[in-house]
Amino acid sequence: MLSTIIVFIIILGLLVLVHELGHFWAARKFKVFVEEFGFGFPPKLFSWPGKKTTYSLNWIPIGGFVKIKGEGGENKDDDDSFSHQPAYRRFIILVAGVTMNVFLAFVLLSIGFLIGLPSVVDQSISNATISNEKIQIIQIEKNSVAEKIDLKMNDQIVAIDNLPVQSVEQVVNQIKNDPDRIITLQIKREGQDLVKEADLNSGEKSILGVYLVKSGTVKFPWWQAIWQGFKATFYTLGQIIIALFLLVKGLIVGQGPSLELAGPIGVAVLTGEMKRMGFVYLLQFMAFLSLNLAIVNLLPLPALDGGRILFLIIEKIRGKPNNETLERVMHNVGFFALLFVMFLVTYKDLTKYGERIINVFKNILN
Repeated sequence: MLSTIIVFIIILGLLVLVHELGHFWAARKFKVFVEEFGFGFPPKLFSWPGKKTTYSLNWIPIGGFVKIKGEGGENKDDDDSFSHQPAYRRFIILVAGVTMNVFLAFVLLSIGFLIGLPSVVDQSISNATISNEKIQIIQIEKNSVAEKIDLKMNDQIVAIDNLPVQSVEQVVNQIKNDPDRIITLQIKREGQDLVKEADLNSGEKSILGVYLVKSGTVKFPWWQAIWQGFKATFYTLGQIIIALFLLVKGLIVGQGPSLELAGPIGVAVLTGEMKRMGFVYLLQFMAFLSLNLAIVNLLPLPALDGGRILFLIIEKIRGKPNNETLERVMHNVGFFALLFVMFLVTYKDLTKYGERIINVFKNILN
């Protein structure tokens, strides 16, 4: 339990630190003065002067921050001020953080494909070593037979009526052609062997109600691992953008969110689950989080990098600087709005995982 908390802090810290390093390196490249680069968040433990920047170590060990001269619109007459720079330089400095998060995801996924990453196995995969092939549940329909007998996502179907399962097609045909509509499933879940009996007539539809894939650990030579990492990075980015679009669409048309949002507590719980599944799953999850952080930061909302980029675009369209006071107020309002959303999501996480969290602290205290 304690190890999960430590792993979560390390992962979150690394993702935020890499993001801030992007801003730091871009600012230094354009000779913009970086007043402070902080490891962790204040209160400050101690600091030391570098050649051009003060570095600090802070008490809250999650990520870091950069303090750039003129980022609030001040010191416009100083050559080394952010606010003095032409628009294209300010844009590069602002977008450098999310660029680093995307690059980190690419590196992690490339390493994953090099050492062996859990993937869907199909005929399009070539020149790869595939091991641990299995038929796996990736989604369960609501009010289905599968939900009633407590099948879970990522469960492996080993056999049906004592007949070993080799393909998704075999599972479909065997269930479809079963004469008495009652089947016995042998399941493997996190190393445990389970047996489930399913009455296919007991659900809303006369089917099991699962989505299946053939998955395996796919390992590529290093030159192909890089290409596969690149493809997986941008495919995942696309899927996150689509999911975000569906979320916003659901809110606009009044259907409610079609996806569940997770705050820090929810992400910590998922981190624990990935950790139990194995290192490569944790690697994959970390890449996914890094891409999520990139997309969220690019949203055109005040206080986020995307909001600052939006104000930069407005400035270019108008052909003159924005009202500094108004922009500052907008960013402050945006910051508190984000804190409020984070509070709501965290409250939802507490209601969902509260008992599990209490047990964690009991175990730590004991």
